[in-house]
Amino acid sequence: MEFRHLGRSGLMVSEISYGNWITHGSQVEEDAAKQCVQAALDEGITTFDTADVYAGTKAEEVLGRALKGVRRESLEIFTKVYWPTGPGKNDRGLSRKHIFESIHGSLRRLQTDYVDLYQAHRFDYETPLEETLKTFDDLVRQGKVLYIGVSEWTAEQIGRALKIADEMGFDRLVSNQPQYSMLWRVIESEVVPLSEKEGVGQIVWSPIAQGVLTGKYLPGQQAPEGSRATDKTGGAMIARFMRDDVLTRVQELKPIAADLGLSMAQLAVAWVLQNPNVSSAIVGATRPEQVRDNVKAAGVKLDADVLKKIDDVLGDVVERDASKTASPSSRP
Repeated sequence: MEFRHLGRSGLMVSEISYGNWITHGSQVEEDAAKQCVQAALDEGITTFDTADVYAGTKAEEVLGRALKGVRRESLEIFTKVYWPTGPGKNDRGLSRKHIFESIHGSLRRLQTDYVDLYQAHRFDYETPLEETLKTFDDLVRQGKVLYIGVSEWTAEQIGRALKIADEMGFDRLVSNQPQYSMLWRVIESEVVPLSEKEGVGQIVWSPIAQGVLTGKYLPGQQAPEGSRATDKTGGAMIARFMRDDVLTRVQELKPIAADLGLSMAQLAVAWVLQNPNVSSAIVGATRPEQVRDNVKAAGVKLDADVLKKIDDVLGDVVERDASKTASPSSRP
């Protein structure tokens, strides 16, 4: 396993991190989830990403049990706050009340005294940014959170947060967690340039485009039973990539992967890691062998001619529109 700094901070994270978005607590049984976490640990992954909202808080519980007994100092545990975790009006968003209540729930479920990174899961238009950042700063000073980051924020929102932090002496954001893959490159025009300038690292999710970049989905054919595309939770997210024009181009990547001695998944993960602003790529798994396959992307270097071939193959099916990075206009 290779390691990188998280943005310009001193924190080192594994190039491949393990995430449990729609697997733990919902898609797979707990025994299988524990086997996947153990496989991640065996392969040298030290960075684990989750969120309070995943599987209705169950994902944090499963991860906490799976990591029990592992030396805490050897891990980087990340979680997030924003999406609803209860029925009340204050059980959501980035208000001082919800952040404080959410971090305590997350710490309890994860069975830890602190998290290494606490992330604002979306931007909250209903809470003053100063209130959110002051609350995060208080958690850092209390030792419950070591670093702070965001997820799916625009360049303008990240820039505003950094300016307020500098003016008010708050802890600065060190990371952003965006969707990023060969097919979804919306961060490249605005978020990445700002982040490079300000020392913010990307922890990217869905580097395999919800499984589309494995090449298992074929144009003109039904999705395999039990795959992400047939899952009621993940199916809506993957639908944007399930067009025949996209799937046809993805099939044309297979010779490139074969020439490099990589699986399609390894090529996809290695591709996002070529971006120097990417600190870590999050992979999920329903089976331990998926973890073992994905980690082989760590340390892989893709030449410029390979990157150009990939661009040429995918052509205009790649999404690059920066406006696709968006948070709800009001709390869900």
